[in-house]
Amino acid sequence: MTTSLLYDPAQAIAELRRADRRLAHHIDHIGPFGLVAQPRQHPFRALLKAIVYQQLSGMAAAKIHARVSELLPDRRSVGATQLLALPEGALRGAGLSAAKVRAVQDLAEKTLSGVVPNAAGLRALDDDEIIARLTTVRGVGRWTVEMLLLSGLGRPDVMPSADLGIRKGFMSVFELAALPAPADIEAHAERWRPFRSVASWYLWRVADTVTPTMERAKK
Repeated sequence: MTTSLLYDPAQAIAELRRADRRLAHHIDHIGPFGLVAQPRQHPFRALLKAIVYQQLSGMAAAKIHARVSELLPDRRSVGATQLLALPEGALRGAGLSAAKVRAVQDLAEKTLSGVVPNAAGLRALDDDEIIARLTTVRGVGRWTVEMLLLSGLGRPDVMPSADLGIRKGFMSVFELAALPAPADIEAHAERWRPFRSVASWYLWRVADTVTPTMERAKK
């Protein structure tokens, strides 16, 4: 089930099928598109979670994120002011590294200054402007913002070409002998515009089905 997307998945899939025979085969094999977006979530909360989860396993990250969220009990507020009022020791005690403490504090400061807008303000910006703004936050790179655009805001034309899952999926779809360079993916993906987000989702699903044996055979 798809909700809150800024495009019609059925139209996107139909156009991708017409544009790319190989991708169409995998779309048919995988089945219905299943991305769900949350465009009304405040960017501060979304990026806070993204920073916490960086370089951690899912279970460990979830526990730390829950502890940090407990330090911001007023869910009616954005949370940036609450976070900046916390002593560093409280954030370290929740499990954040020193680098992540600096990152979430910078996120809070840039939220209060307006560099990181609220949800409505973010929806009014185009993809490039969102990337330019949010990547000024310490610890927030292009990939993190692309994930926010694609699965947070439900934008239709995001292609995170440097993502390992995207590269693995592309390698499998086009039966390549090695992982493709991001630039090669971007060049091919021009035919998928303006629905590269949908193509990305299907490439991830293809990557999920690639077995270690298949990967070794292509090395």
